[in-house]
Amino acid sequence: MTVSPSADAGPNRRIVAVLAITCGVAVSNIYFVQAISPLIAADLKVAEDSAAAAVTAAQFGYAAGNFLLVPLGDRIPHRTLIVALLGLTGLGLAAAAAAPGLPMLIAASAAVGITTVVAQVIAPMAAGLVTEERRGAVMGVLLSGSIGGILLSRAFGGVLGEWLGWRAPYAVAAVLAFLLAAVLAVVLPVTVPATRERYPALLAEPLRLLRAEPELRRSCFYQATVFGGFQAVWTGLALLLTGPGYDLSAPAVGVIALVSAVTMVCMPWAGRQVDRRGSDPVNLAAIAGTLTSAAVLAAGGLGGAAGLAALTAGVLLLDVAMQSGMIANQARIFTLRPDSRSRLNTAYMTCAFLGGSMGSWLGTRAYARLGWAGVCGLVAVLAGLALLRHLPHARRAGR
Repeated sequence: MTVSPSADAGPNRRIVAVLAITCGVAVSNIYFVQAISPLIAADLKVAEDSAAAAVTAAQFGYAAGNFLLVPLGDRIPHRTLIVALLGLTGLGLAAAAAAPGLPMLIAASAAVGITTVVAQVIAPMAAGLVTEERRGAVMGVLLSGSIGGILLSRAFGGVLGEWLGWRAPYAVAAVLAFLLAAVLAVVLPVTVPATRERYPALLAEPLRLLRAEPELRRSCFYQATVFGGFQAVWTGLALLLTGPGYDLSAPAVGVIALVSAVTMVCMPWAGRQVDRRGSDPVNLAAIAGTLTSAAVLAAGGLGGAAGLAALTAGVLLLDVAMQSGMIANQARIFTLRPDSRSRLNTAYMTCAFLGGSMGSWLGTRAYARLGWAGVCGLVAVLAGLALLRHLPHARRAGR
């Protein structure tokens, strides 16, 4: 990807801020449903684990969108692609708001997941607009926007859903997607695609990159395991808080999510650590933080005020760890092949969200069979796998 002669040498703060907001709004579309799945179950008269299928569908859709659409960032001008994706996302959200039953809602959720991959188009675009010395910091700002969207979406979904019904969050999200499409059609810089390859070749390239680049495979494995644990926790958390142990309403999930807004402050700092120290030390800290969070979250099964405090602290630690690892991994892969950043990100995010989708699915099953302790055990196992993958590499790097 190159910038046209009329564009700035790099994105200014105003453009970076708009891009961060866009990342947050886009990513939020696959998360707010986690807070309203109990409301969906009650209104549509289905079991709660059946309603949670809308969450899983959105996650699998997001993985598919990363594979099918993000490679187009190397082929289509970014402004055209981003505006089109936001428009399609708005249509999918409107369809979900009007869904008469669970099958249509699941289908619409999958469609929204496929098209709401704007953040993964923006990240490689921004990486190509800045120097390597600034890349981690800019990635941190964009990820702060995504985190804000994730956290606020759960509060937004839970509160608005409780007040106006579960369809209202979908309708409001659709309006936001259309508004952002109009804004970005004006403010985005003009870029020239990095390749003229045909679409089938673009789809095949991420698989070739996975075979050819060991560092890409390593980054994918780290994020798939840690993000799988993250998704398992948030899928199970709504069931725990609204269940007999706590008997709280859907907005309670959003309130806990808001406490994790501290993560937004940490991400620019984490990006600077990647710029200064490299990706591997940050990855190790992220894996260790995920393992620690599993132990802290397990105390949430005690119930009462102590349990809520443990859940809040554990969720905060897990958020910081997972997102810090995301910055480290993306900074690593974007240095591999500058002319294929969108395709590298396609391979990475597809693997990450396949791991997240499996984590969401396994988390639902673990909660149904073993309760909250099963979910926390799943997080520990997944983080342990990431650690087992990292330690041999750290020993080789040390030698």
